[in-house]
Amino acid sequence: MNPTLVAGSANPALASAIAAALGVGVTACTRERFPDGETHVSVDGNVRGRDVYVVQPTAPPADSHLVELLLLADACRRAGATRITAVVPYFGYARQDRRRGAGEPVSARVVADLLGTVSIDRLVAVDPHSRSLEAMFAGSAEAVTAVPVLAAALRPHLHGPAVLVAPDLGAVKLAEGYAAILGLPVAVVRKTRLSGETVRAEEVVGDVRGLTPVVVDDMITTGGTVAAAARVLVDAGAAPGLVIAATHGVLIGRAPQILGELSPRALVVTDTVAVDLGTRLPVEVVSVAPLLADTIDHLHRDRALGDLVVYR
Repeated sequence: MNPTLVAGSANPALASAIAAALGVGVTACTRERFPDGETHVSVDGNVRGRDVYVVQPTAPPADSHLVELLLLADACRRAGATRITAVVPYFGYARQDRRRGAGEPVSARVVADLLGTVSIDRLVAVDPHSRSLEAMFAGSAEAVTAVPVLAAALRPHLHGPAVLVAPDLGAVKLAEGYAAILGLPVAVVRKTRLSGETVRAEEVVGDVRGLTPVVVDDMITTGGTVAAAARVLVDAGAAPGLVIAATHGVLIGRAPQILGELSPRALVVTDTVAVDLGTRLPVEVVSVAPLLADTIDHLHRDRALGDLVVYR
């Protein structure tokens, strides 16, 4: 029996593309919002005895999409699904994986616990911000990577000598993953985060002089980290023609304007989050639908994921 796909409202286009790659349909669902703001869902297709995959990134508005994911999973369980996997291409709470002050929660752990309360058996995320997510979720958690897909899309934009740049220490492993595919050196920007929207880049570790910088990260939200890195790279003598790549192009608020002021040659992101192509940025969107379809197929057949998993 084929896997059964249930799509949330956060990114229905991606869910449809995954279903097409698998050669299956998307199970019919009804969604509505009550006058007081409560979300109501109904899984209208038959999921009894099925291996169900609920596709729902927790993209903005993260809280609303998270609640919808929980309700869809609970609806599937109560309708008799045998196994439920939450496919969360963008896991929006992964960055809150530790406390920075005595009065703060570990929000990623709270969300992981919530997923367990609705009997989600497995979790799939694409390039999550924190690998500790695997330890937080009580069930089986798989982190798969879009780096090979993005690296292939970057090749046409690499004109002349280039260097991969991790805009902070957290992106070093990701940059090394790109380096292994593209055969480029890696440099690292050391930064200090001042607030949720403001960062201060302090220095570049590695030689960037005369090289085209290719800044890679798991997500771009406000654009502040990339902008801070770009300024330091210019001061360090990097060549013009900045290229930016990120798995998750969240791009909220002034992010398009901030990135536009950098005049990048290209901005390459995936469709884990629905991207507004109305921006004047040179955005190229590559799909992770084949990656997630392969992941679902492997999990459904109880096969090892192998090279699909994220770089460690």
